[in-house]
Amino acid sequence: MTRVRSKAASRPRRSRPRVDPQTSIEVGRSLKIGEAARAVGVEAYVLRFWETQFPFLRPKHSRSKHRFYEPRDIETLKLVKRLLHTEGYTIAGARKHITDLGLERLLEETATSETAAKPIMPNGEHTAAPAAREGSVQRRLAEIRDDLRSLHKLLEH
Repeated sequence: MTRVRSKAASRPRRSRPRVDPQTSIEVGRSLKIGEAARAVGVEAYVLRFWETQFPFLRPKHSRSKHRFYEPRDIETLKLVKRLLHTEGYTIAGARKHITDLGLERLLEETATSETAAKPIMPNGEHTAAPAAREGSVQRRLAEIRDDLRSLHKLLEH
């Protein structure tokens, strides 16, 4: 009696996709807008709005106009979220901050500060670092003061 090999046994095994441990996203995989929104921690409509406010946020689009976010886009979105939600920048302030310092530099600083700022526990796991950075409150207060001065000048006329 001869054995018949199944087709499944003759096919080469596919390797498991590499997953980024920080984001739990497959490395090199594009994400649809809903997946990207979950990875960043916001709703999909927020990503669409941010695209209108930040010219450097330009995800790829399929022929059917679906948005696809690369891992680099996700890191940029996380930077924008941190500036707006954690550090308290206004949209205009965040846009100016990114323009002044440069997107590349901020992304590099974010990547290095995330790895350096997370203390490692004895079991090898990272602990959460404080969310707010020093000086963010002062920057936010300076922005508010400038906004109030602008409003005051408008009301004087």
